Order: sequence, then structure tokens, then C-alpha cells
Amino acid sequence: MRVLVAGGAGFLGSHLCDALLARGDRVVCVDNYLTGRAANVAHLAGDDGFELVDVDVVDSERLHGALTGHFDAVMNLASPASPKDYFAKPIETLDVGSLGTRNLLELARRDDARFFMASTSEVYGDPLVHPQPESYWGHVNPIGERSMYDEAKRFSEALTMAYHRTHDVDVRIVRIFNTYGPRMQADDGRVVSNFIVQALRNEPLTVYGDGRQTRSFCYVSDEVRGFLALLDSDQIGPINIGNPGEFTMLELADLVIELTGSSSTIVHHDLPVDDPKQRRPDITLARELLGWQPSIQLREGLAQTIPHFAAEIGVG
Repeated sequence: MRVLVAGGAGFLGSHLCDALLARGDRVVCVDNYLTGRAANVAHLAGDDGFELVDVDVVDSERLHGALTGHFDAVMNLASPASPKDYFAKPIETLDVGSLGTRNLLELARRDDARFFMASTSEVYGDPLVHPQPESYWGHVNPIGERSMYDEAKRFSEALTMAYHRTHDVDVRIVRIFNTYGPRMQADDGRVVSNFIVQALRNEPLTVYGDGRQTRSFCYVSDEVRGFLALLDSDQIGPINIGNPGEFTMLELADLVIELTGSSSTIVHHDLPVDDPKQRRPDITLARELLGWQPSIQLREGLAQTIPHFAAEIGVG
């Protein structure tokens, strides 16, 4: 296939480009480097099947002018994804979830291509149902401090389904739970990167609230394998792709300190507004419909991730 990957120079997008090329697909990677990095795909520059295009998916005229030829699939991973980035760029986050998603849907419609929408577990908000199945509609504050990301993704899901129902676009929707691994930015503000960087520097690990809130962490290679299983299937979704292993923030902090051999202690700060108390995917549909489940558990994944951060910040 010839596949357009929007946001392909980001953390997840770059690993997706790798996986598509490895199986023989041709990839056109689109990114405006708002949060992505050219370094994430620099190793692909010599690959004949890879093309890198610097364009903002929100700019319809430039996007359509820059992308010629036929696409078999359009995969939308274009969006700030860490709280630090979407707090700093709230309007850009809403634009890419709305205008950007529509422009990419129009490309898929033009080429009769399959459209893949990378959504998020944030559509569940601070959930009242645990674990979260795809049938749960969520508990989101639409005007809260973090609403720009939640609502951008909820709107993009609605827009994707509107194009499916109105224009018969072949669509897939994945809901991504916390993903980690090499190529995460050291300063991206997410808990795994925060803890690892602080531990490598022997600085106190910042835990918000009492540290008993939970998350489920999926290693990047498992996540991307789930993407491709959904892309290649006949399932529309949404389908949760995440690791159902659930850890408190204190458990994660202790594990990072152990694996880094750090002398770090733990300090507590106030819990951010609307921060979810629990997050764990119900992956029954992924198991039954896609034959997918994660294979790399947290200890192993962190051990593979820590050297990336050590190199990133020049420690060790």
C-alpha cells in the first residue's frame, strides 16, 4: 500500500512509519514539527519507500497541493499528545482535531482510501466506569483546563463517523492508552518520561496528589502492532489498544527508581484539575476481533526505554 501518515515525525508516528516500511508499504510522512522531530525519522531518509513532507494538515490548500498520487490508506496521528504541549497550544490542538481531521478525511474520500483515526483514552475523561470499554461514553468536562485535547479527539471521532455514514469512507478508529518507549521527548511532560529523567538525574520524582491514581502503560511496539491489526481488519471501531496492566503512580515511581539505580526520593504536588483517578483499557474487543494483546510488560518496556532517555539527556 501507499500510506499517508500524518504526524509521522512524532513519537508514535515515527514508529508506525518504521513498521509500515518493514512490511513493504510505501510511506508519505507529513509533519509540521509542532511537536514532532525530524530526528525521529532521519534514519529513514535513504529508504526508497519513504517520503517526508513538511506541511500543516490544517492548511487545506498546501496539504492537497503537496500530496500528489494515490493513497491506499490515510492514517491521522497529527496532534499534540502530551499535556505540556496541548496546554501550551490549545487552539492548535483544537484546529488539528477539527480542520486537520476534515482535510485528511477529504484526502481519503478523494482516493477512496481507508482512513485511520488515532483517538485517545482521554475521550473517557475521568471515568466512572472501570475498566473502560468502548461502549462507555465517558465523563469529560467540556470546558475544563484540559478539554482542548479531550474534545478535539471526541470531535474527530464524530467527524470520522459522519464521513463514514455520509460519504461511505472506509474508516478505523483506535483509542490509545498511555504509550511509552524510545523517541519520547525528555521534556514532554508525561509521567514515564518525567520519572525516568528525574531518576537518571537523581532528582526527586514528582508525584501529583497521593500517588494512588492509576494508569495502564503500553510499550510502543505493542501499540503499533495493534494499529496495524486494526488497519488491516474489517472492524470500524472504536477499539481500545492498550495494556490492561494497571499501576499506581507510586508503583511506577518505585519501579523506575529500582531500574535506574537512582538515589531519588519522591515529592508530592497538588493533583491537576480534572486529572483522571483511574485509567485501564478493557481490551476484550481487541483480543476477540483483532487477535491482539500486548506482549511487553512494564518492567521489560521500561528497561528498553531508559537507555533512550539516558542518551537523550547525556547521562550514563
